[in-house]
Amino acid sequence: MKIFCIGRNYADHAKELGNAVPTTEPVIFMKPENALLQAHTPFYYPEFTNQLHYECELVLRICKNGKHVQSSFASNYYNGIGVGIDFTARDIQDECKKKGLPWEKAKAFDNSAAVSTFLNMTPALNKKNINFSLKKNGELMQKGLSSDMIFSFDSIIEHISNYFSLNNGDLIFTGTPAGVGECVVGDELDCYIENEKLLSVEIK
Repeated sequence: MKIFCIGRNYADHAKELGNAVPTTEPVIFMKPENALLQAHTPFYYPEFTNQLHYECELVLRICKNGKHVQSSFASNYYNGIGVGIDFTARDIQDECKKKGLPWEKAKAFDNSAAVSTFLNMTPALNKKNINFSLKKNGELMQKGLSSDMIFSFDSIIEHISNYFSLNNGDLIFTGTPAGVGECVVGDELDCYIENEKLLSVEIK
């Protein structure tokens, strides 16, 4: 199982971190399988960071093996959508970026990918107009809409599959909207699609 992640896919988020907004192709990075936070498992604050950030994202569940998938057929390759948190050691990431180094250790550490249960992709679910959000201790911190993505679900599938084989069970984090921020021990993070809470993570 592979975990693909798309960076800077919401213009407001890219701007809030001072990053260039991509225009020609998605920014791709990956997390290893052991980054997946198992269901009903608490998240323990990593000892190597002093600036842990949450990033709420819509997550696609791949249901079919594929390579070089055209966007017009991409919807056949995912059958579920959930919401996830891409935990980021922001201080580590900033340090790596300043040195021009890869920043996997800031993004791909153990348990850094929390993922909810999945909703089935049915015709009734308008994938171009999906609302999602994150609350920290009951306060709304992030709110996103799939139509605001720079690169759509289908174009993401097409681009990733040009470089990597897609396999049944792979996950794709599709990018985070503005409002990312710090979390500390004792915080509870709740993630929603529309008004349905699908994920709850306690920071310990």
